[in-house]
Amino acid sequence: MTREDLAKIEGKITATPGGGAYIVQLANGKTVTAKLSGKMKQFKIRCIVGDIVTVGISPYDLSQGIILFRQKSGPGGGGPQSPGAGT
Repeated sequence: MTREDLAKIEGKITATPGGGAYIVQLANGKTVTAKLSGKMKQFKIRCIVGDIVTVGISPYDLSQGIILFRQKSGPGGGGPQSPGAGT
């Protein structure tokens, strides 16, 4: 199944039970268990509790999904500082 076949739904990470799994509360009120996609692991994109993410859910199993995208935080939130900033 390709990424294009997945239903994409936004949600918020509510817990990280371990083993690379995340508990995500979807916008429609449902809760799913999700893991990071391979590209997010490859580029070392980390997710923490409270992040808004896009989850791809298979039509065959609605209780599990793959985190495809993490929304960027607002201005001044998160991210490393550039060299020389604040000097």
